[in-house]
Order: sequence, then C-alpha cells, then structure tokens
Amino acid sequence: MKINDFGFNPDLNPKNKGGIPARITAVHKGRFGIVSDFGEGYASLKSKEYYFNGEDFPTVGDFVLIDYVENGDSRITATLKRKTYFSRRDPDKGRGEQAIAANFDYVFIMQSLNNDFNPKRIERYLTAARQSGAEPVIILTKADLTDDYLPYILEISRVAEGVETYIVSAKTGIGIAKLSKYMQKGNTLVFLGSSGVGKSSLVNTLAGEEIMDVNGIREDDSMGRHTTTHRELIMLKNGVMIIDTPGMRELGMWDVTEGLSDAFADVEKFIDKCKFRDCKHENEPGCAVREAIENGELAPSRLESYKKLKTEAKFSDDGYEYKKQKQQWEKALRISDKKKRKERF
Repeated sequence: MKINDFGFNPDLNPKNKGGIPARITAVHKGRFGIVSDFGEGYASLKSKEYYFNGEDFPTVGDFVLIDYVENGDSRITATLKRKTYFSRRDPDKGRGEQAIAANFDYVFIMQSLNNDFNPKRIERYLTAARQSGAEPVIILTKADLTDDYLPYILEISRVAEGVETYIVSAKTGIGIAKLSKYMQKGNTLVFLGSSGVGKSSLVNTLAGEEIMDVNGIREDDSMGRHTTTHRELIMLKNGVMIIDTPGMRELGMWDVTEGLSDAFADVEKFIDKCKFRDCKHENEPGCAVREAIENGELAPSRLESYKKLKTEAKFSDDGYEYKKQKQQWEKALRISDKKKRKERF
C-alpha cells in the first residue's frame, strides 16, 4: 500500500520542505498512527515546529511530512494544506479548538430511528459539516425499528432542506446499496453521531467484514455505550477510507460563520430583509424574520436554533462568557415558553 492509495496528491508537497509524506490514521495522547510508503507506524511531533514555529497540530486524515525512523517513532515536521477540516470547541477544557478530522469528501451525519432521534442535533452537525467544506449526507440508521418513516423524513426536510438523506439498516441491509455512490476508491468519509447510533455496525456492513466492535444501546433511554474510543481512519478493501469518531452527543461550536449561513439559509434570507442591521428579531419594527414567523413562512424553532448556535460560536473561545451567555439564553427561553403557555390558557 502506497501513500497515493490513501488520497495523497503530490501537489500538496511543498517544494521548500523536505520529508516523507504520510497520513495520520489515529490520534492518541502525544502519539499518532501514520501510514506512508514505508507502511504503517507511529510518530510524534517535532517540538520546535509545532510548539514554537506555529505548525497546525495534526488530526486524523491530515497529510503530514515526517522524518522517517525505521525502528521507532518517526517525527512529524509539518502539516500540509487541508482541503476540508472539521473541529469543535474542546470539551475537556471548555474553550479552545479541538481538531476532529481533515481531508474528507463527505460527512455522514447519523441519527437512529429510535427515541434518540434529535432534529436539533442534526442542525448542529449540519452547521459544522457545512463549515468543513465537505458535502453533508444524512444517514438514518436502524430502519428495522419502525415501519413509519414519514415523521422522520418531514423533520429532516424542515431542518436540512436539500441534503441527501438515506434510510438504512445494517441489520437487514435496507438502503445499504444506495450508499454505493459514495463508496468509490479514494473517497474519505467522516461518520458523525452520538454513541449507539450504529456507526460501527454500518462500517462493518460497508466493509463486508467485522472490523469494528459493536456495542448495544441502553433500552431505557436508547442511548449507546461508547465503542470507538479514539478517532481513527479505516481503509476498506475497496479503497474507501472512513474516519470514525467517538460518539459526540455534544458538539460545541467553533468558527462556523459560513456553516451557519449554509445550514440556516432559510433564516438568513429573512434577516437580510430586516429594517435594521442590528435587529435582534424580537420586537423591533420592520423585522422581516418576525413577520415571516407570523405568516408561517419560517418555523420559530429554526430561529431559536440559529440564534443559539450563533451565540455559542461567538463565545466559543471564552469559557466563562460562553457559559454565562448560555445561561442567559436558556433563561430567556424558559420565560418565553412560560409566557406563551399563559397566553394559550
């Protein structure tokens, strides 16, 4: 297996830098799984380049340059230019950016057809996927659990208009054949979804062999047990690469300015028509957004999701401000809901 089989384009190799091209296949603490023309191995970062010279810290899917060491860990000296990139707010630190994956072609946003189905989570994943530069695809798993798909399809059309959506079952094989258009040699796919959504089962089905461990879900709440414990790139026999990620129920927004515009185009088309540029879309005169909601052209939940994700992204690099703003936002929503209930009765 050569590095070109893993999607490497020689044009990525800068002329002013030496080193052997490799691709990151796994991220461990302070250590990286790599593949190069010398085969599979491990590598660590060259401290000078990454801690002092500002190189972008690599993540799964990145193409890098290494100083190859035959009988030990090679050294990563540079991260090459990315064509797509996906990150989130670091969940451990509460602030700062955490790289998730790079250089992929499609983002499979996965939701299961059980009690864990969550349209707002889809909105969140879709925003990040749009920001990454890759094409999002929605995969509704565990189709064997229900005979009525219509309510789910209607929800998807409301929050992800125009996004290709597939209903599949790794257990029965429903819909799997329709994913063949993405299963082309050289393509890299990212799987996003919370624990128990069926990522590992789908990987095994697409691979045609058991290459990942599969755990069940808790029957009381449909939530899953973590199977994947670290991000990794898997090469299938047909030459397709899959980047699997640990179940991410919470996906903290980072810089998603472009992603929000794409994922919430239905909201922003009305925002552009507002009378005032600093309109908060509450009670301001000439607010095209509130008018669209009153006329039934825009769902109130779409505006709420848009404002929440935009606020979260704005304060993503300041843990204190983010938590404070989130508390204020949630309080405002509770007050608004209480007011609506009083008006209703």
